[in-house]
Amino acid sequence: MELHVCKDYDDLCEHLANWMVDCICKTLATKERFSIAFTGGNTAKRLYALLAGDAYKNKIDWSRANIFIGDERFVPYSDERSNARMIRETLLNHVAVNEAHIHFMQTENMSAETSAAEYEEVLQHYFNKGTNEPTFDVVLLGMGDDAHTLSLFPGHTDAINEKNKWCTYLWLEQQDMYRITITAPITNAAKYLAFIVSGSGKAVALNNVMHKPYDPEKYPSQIIKPVHGELNWFVDEAAMNG
Repeated sequence: MELHVCKDYDDLCEHLANWMVDCICKTLATKERFSIAFTGGNTAKRLYALLAGDAYKNKIDWSRANIFIGDERFVPYSDERSNARMIRETLLNHVAVNEAHIHFMQTENMSAETSAAEYEEVLQHYFNKGTNEPTFDVVLLGMGDDAHTLSLFPGHTDAINEKNKWCTYLWLEQQDMYRITITAPITNAAKYLAFIVSGSGKAVALNNVMHKPYDPEKYPSQIIKPVHGELNWFVDEAAMNG
């Protein structure tokens, strides 16, 4: 695990953007395509806007990307809470990605259970489950002030402890909605993983995840432990010091 402490939110986004460029370029030196799982949430918005801007948009060959998503709120795409909508509007609509290579979760005209099952099929087909090869080349992860990541929330033990499924669903009482999420096994099989954490509101959660005894049912972000890949935490001083 490598910890990158950045001066502020802007500095954090720039460091993470450079890290992404480096990881993706290294991947494309040995493979025809790269796969990336994006995070939703507010913290990543400025990073995506930066990647879509003139300084970075041509540093990554988005035409060679396969785009995935770590988790999704079970709301229509038109809903402003949709992670897929946010990622498209801030990044994907502004770079040369192939629409056929965008693989987001379907959240309309089906149940949450079916949505999770269908996304699992997408993932298993793409990554040839059973070959013991790495999964995503790059995974971006957020962390909430309750130490959740993806849609692995404290107390939701079935989702946190899922060992076999690559994608599952859960009912989140405090948000009055279903959430669809990839699980720890497929995430931890990735090659390059990065948390993006900003703001003093995350300081307690970050300290707990970093220093408290391992208890992923209480601090779900602790469950992110790559099997063969590398884990990076990009945090700003406010999140680090409170």
